[in-house]
Amino acid sequence: MSETKKSIATRSQKNTGMAIVAYIVFFVPLLTDEKDDPFVKFHVKQGLLLFILIAAGLFVEMIPILGWLLAIPLALFEFALFIIGVVNAANGKEKPLPLIGQFADKINI
Repeated sequence: MSETKKSIATRSQKNTGMAIVAYIVFFVPLLTDEKDDPFVKFHVKQGLLLFILIAAGLFVEMIPILGWLLAIPLALFEFALFIIGVVNAANGKEKPLPLIGQFADKINI
């Protein structure tokens, strides 16, 4: 493998890794050189939306009775979105998350 192809392969793997990290701790990729990569930015925005959803869910779950009833389905939904996002990032896809992904384009990072 030539040097150019090797560096491109390494770079794309690194970007995929940073995109996955964006779903775990969304701001970490913004602290690296990968912050200008459009692929990483897309997943950082998705990770930020997921973080906001989880934070809002924690507040909803504090509401007596209604929040308690919604706690498990909401947690399962958030976990499913997390898995979908990580799988999309690992496969190199820029596919929006269901229901919340459409709002990512409105975020300026």
